[in-house]
Amino acid sequence: MSDNTPDAPAPDPAAQPGAGYPPPAAPAYGAPAPYGAPQTPPTYGTPQAPYGAAPQYGAAPQYGAPAYGYGAPAKTNVLAIVSLIASIVGFIGILPFIGSLGGIITGHISLNQLKTNGENGRGMALAGTIVGYVGLALWILGTILFFAFFAWAMDQGTVYSS
Repeated sequence: MSDNTPDAPAPDPAAQPGAGYPPPAAPAYGAPAPYGAPQTPPTYGTPQAPYGAAPQYGAAPQYGAPAYGYGAPAKTNVLAIVSLIASIVGFIGILPFIGSLGGIITGHISLNQLKTNGENGRGMALAGTIVGYVGLALWILGTILFFAFFAWAMDQGTVYSS
């Protein structure tokens, strides 16, 4: 028996269960759906193209237009690098006085430059300046001790030379 026969009466919409009542209200955003309601996952962002479809790209940015994303990283101040290298060279004894003095001077110049421009390297400039001062102080202390020992040795030589 088929329902599409002309003598079959059409169903009355008012005879449906729940007819005449207002439809149930949708749950508040984030609230769980009532028991038995279909669960649909939330959609985020733009819909994705079907598998195999060519991706859609926007227009290319024009010259001079603001670009979004990551910018170029700030460069490191060259004098900060020179300060650190010169101070290390002076500290380990390759050029004891010259390296430390060069590290101190370039470190101070670099620190003054870093105040005005947006470059990186403040830590290297500080380290170069500090290591330069320590190397210079050790060089001066070593020179004083050398001459003090030399004077003491000369004095001991005159005491025992009679």
